[in-house]
Amino acid sequence: MALTRRRHDSGFNYWPGFVDALSTLILAIVFLLSVFLVTQFFLSQEVSGKDKVLERLNAQIAQLSNLLSLEKTGKLTLEDQLSQLRAGLAGAEAERDRVKGLYEGLAGAAASGAGRTAELGKALDSEKQISARALAQVEVLNQQISALRRQLAALEEALDASEKRDKESQGKIAELGQRLNVALAQRVQELSRYRSEFFGRLRAILGDRPDIRIVGDRFVFQSEVFFDTGQAALLPEGHAELDKLASALADLDKQIPNEIAWVLRVDGHTDVRPINSPQFKSNWDLSAARAISVVQYLISRGVPPQRLVAAGFGEFQPLDPDKTEEAYRRNRRIELKLTER
Repeated sequence: MALTRRRHDSGFNYWPGFVDALSTLILAIVFLLSVFLVTQFFLSQEVSGKDKVLERLNAQIAQLSNLLSLEKTGKLTLEDQLSQLRAGLAGAEAERDRVKGLYEGLAGAAASGAGRTAELGKALDSEKQISARALAQVEVLNQQISALRRQLAALEEALDASEKRDKESQGKIAELGQRLNVALAQRVQELSRYRSEFFGRLRAILGDRPDIRIVGDRFVFQSEVFFDTGQAALLPEGHAELDKLASALADLDKQIPNEIAWVLRVDGHTDVRPINSPQFKSNWDLSAARAISVVQYLISRGVPPQRLVAAGFGEFQPLDPDKTEEAYRRNRRIELKLTER
């Protein structure tokens, strides 16, 4: 029995090494989480700052648009007043010329009738009085014309100033529009970056499978991954793939700022062969029902409903136009596309 105890005491104890390794692993995980949280904080700060700049730009554009409308209204009013004053000026000048002609005619008649009889004297005096009044009217009209010309000059100056302000406002609006376009382009670039990260992570999660591939900006699942032929009920093996997708979407929803209106569009497609079953009257019905089944399962796994869209395309968007079994299989698919709402 003493021999047995000595053998037991001489055995190697693995427990302290295991504890050290576990502690190191925990510290590494804590460090990685700290780095992730710091990165997420700075990213949210940057996106928030861009949103505030975008709001200020929109407010400035609205303000300048209002000022531009007021300037255009004032410009039209000044042009109307200018037209009226020009018409009044033309009328006054015509009246002045008429009175001046009348005066000249009366003066000529008075000169030619100097040798007439005394009876015409009274008529001549009357005509002179009329001429004097006409001259007074001409003087008044000249004063009115001068005042109208001064008003016309002031209106033209105000109109020039208004056109200048109009051009300046249009220039500011164009500049703000360019800045707004730059901000919107940055938003699109941000969504593209998140889309690339999401697709990269989804590719790593799903692995290299022949029935799951990327076509352009979409993930394409063959329908056989999720459904039996002519059915829209999810298969158990399809649940596992959608669980991976739901996990990636949940992480993505935490990373993308709320101001970016993104959605995951789930598109259902069938092959060209018609279907007419008690449950589905057409390929439209089947494709839409399959897309809805995927969306409902993702919602049951915690994906926000407002981030999901279900669409059915029937047989009208084929990837392969051939009439072979391989082409039919390629065209029966579920597509996922991360896009803007």
